[in-house]
Amino acid sequence: MQGMMQDWPMRVSRIIDHAARYHANRPIISRSVEGPITRSTWGEVHARALRLAAALGRLGVRRGDMIGCMAWNTTRHLEVWYGVPGAGGVLHSLNPRLSADQLIYIINHAEDQWVLIDHDIVGALEPIADQLTTVKGYIVMTDRAHMPETSLPNVLCYEDLVDAETGGDWVDGPEDDACGICFTSGTTGNPKGVVYSHRSNVIHSMVMLQRDMLGLSSCDTVMPVVPLFHANGWSTGFGMAMAGSACVMPGRMMDPASIFEMLDMGVTVSAAVPTVWLPLLNHLRANALALPHLDRVVIGGSACPRAVIEAFQNDYGVKVLHAWGMTEMSPLGTICTPKPEVLALPAEGQLDTQEKVGHSPFSVELQIRDDDDNVLPWDGVSQGRLVVRGPGVVKRYLKQPEDCVDEDQFFDTGDAATMDPNGYVRITDRFKDVIKSGGEWISSIDMENAAVAHPEVFEAAAVGVPHPKWDERPVLLVVAQPGMSPEPESIIDRLRPLFAKWQLPDDVIFVDEIPHTATGKISKLGIRQMLDAQSYVLPEFR
Repeated sequence: MQGMMQDWPMRVSRIIDHAARYHANRPIISRSVEGPITRSTWGEVHARALRLAAALGRLGVRRGDMIGCMAWNTTRHLEVWYGVPGAGGVLHSLNPRLSADQLIYIINHAEDQWVLIDHDIVGALEPIADQLTTVKGYIVMTDRAHMPETSLPNVLCYEDLVDAETGGDWVDGPEDDACGICFTSGTTGNPKGVVYSHRSNVIHSMVMLQRDMLGLSSCDTVMPVVPLFHANGWSTGFGMAMAGSACVMPGRMMDPASIFEMLDMGVTVSAAVPTVWLPLLNHLRANALALPHLDRVVIGGSACPRAVIEAFQNDYGVKVLHAWGMTEMSPLGTICTPKPEVLALPAEGQLDTQEKVGHSPFSVELQIRDDDDNVLPWDGVSQGRLVVRGPGVVKRYLKQPEDCVDEDQFFDTGDAATMDPNGYVRITDRFKDVIKSGGEWISSIDMENAAVAHPEVFEAAAVGVPHPKWDERPVLLVVAQPGMSPEPESIIDRLRPLFAKWQLPDDVIFVDEIPHTATGKISKLGIRQMLDAQSYVLPEFR
């Protein structure tokens, strides 16, 4: 006997329908690409997304067509977020910080039919347009007055298209239709396409709203600093509408003063990578500023230093939710909210737990495995490969002939991790980044976080350098706080209580800037290339 419930396909168009029906007047404030602050509502976003869907239909977009979008976090991008899937298309989020070769590869590999693009970044595609073999034309996301002069072929104006429509209906279909696609960063080999379904996006957003996860509600005002083009926007574009939260979109301006200006518009929840929050904290201190509205920040993308957690919570009264996930996981995997067992700990013990990336919600199953695929215990010590499965986890990459999961549907994340008895995960390293010295592992993440706790250190990165006897030895790259000149030994002293003598770095290298990936993470590959270019050798061999 089967259940007798209604057939109600979980499609993302139902999310924006819900927001427009029950939260129509909830404000959406955005820094536009043109400059001025704009104001909209979920009701207006819904209406304009419907008109965009109709316009795309008139351009010949059909169910399953790939549509690229290269844009900053603005209200228009939210309209596209729903308008493209609502037209039956598959939204392919494009990162404007990618190299030309990467953009050529992923646009052609996805077979994008049209590309929507903000007017200030058309220059990213102009030099490569003749190599984009499937693109029929470009829709510049601005009004007629701000249309740029461009060499892109077959260019249309976004506002002209939307204004020409009076309404329309969503394209319907099953919930397992493709809805969106993001490509992995491609630090080794070509980027891989992760194709999200309508169902996976809806389930993932429902999970994100759980109280033990991000816990969004209609009483929140959310500012996603994390770009919508990064790992499915951490699902904030869907979660905000599902909860009926008010929304602040920061646009392209990522400097601390601009971020603070937008936070000061009543934002209660925000989400970004550590490289955004570190400069903001410096800006707050330097200008004696406060964060009276902000209740909690989600910090993910890379490990959050303990010093950042302490600063937000002790100095500004803002709760920090350390999080972890991947493009392949829609991307939420864990968030560090406190269980009763953690709240029962003394303050230092709670902070120790917050350095971990948290526990998983329903729909995310985690295991730690050794090299022989044996499942390891949750003892907080046993370290192994982190594997995951669930309805929002990738099964196969775009155009790949075989599944990327094992026979039990577990996906290997590539992360080394431990899990404690309460289910909290500590990511100790990427397997390709872990430092192996004398047959033992040294966590580059732990070393970096300890170094950043030094008051004169702005950012730090640890990598392994080849050694003829020990295989690798750790070196620490440091960017000093503005106007500061920390002594190398004072930084080592910060590490001594946390590391065995043999684990301490053999060298501290001061640099003006540490290489980062297009998504704001520290690039270990870039660091190794930089050291190779400088013919770096360890002190004992100089």
